[in-house]
Amino acid sequence: QVQLVESGGGLVQAGGSLRLSCAASGSISSINAMGWYSQAPGKQRELVATITQDGVTNYADSVKGRFSISRDNSKNTVYLQMNSLKPEDTAVYYCNAHVWVRSPYSLRHYWGQGTQVTVSS
Repeated sequence: QVQLVESGGGLVQAGGSLRLSCAASGSISSINAMGWYSQAPGKQRELVATITQDGVTNYADSVKGRFSISRDNSKNTVYLQMNSLKPEDTAVYYCNAHVWVRSPYSLRHYWGQGTQVTVSS
């Protein structure tokens, strides 16, 4: 099947930066949209940013101008550059991908295991 492995989370002071990565591997034919979602303690998981295969991006209002999503289709990898971090950005960040798997050929939805981002004030 397909696995999504995230990396790059950690502890950073307010105003700092982090770069998250998520690499997809397995029985992949191609990947449609990829994205990042966040889930703070006691809250629902919510969209942070998405990117299509062609590079069209979409951001939550709360991160516009601070976060940037990108992808490397040759590596099946999506990135999230997080700048000017705020304490309210503290959450577990999950990678998401819509993947055309090889056998049987079908479109499936996958999540990564999550990576913790903690922003101290």
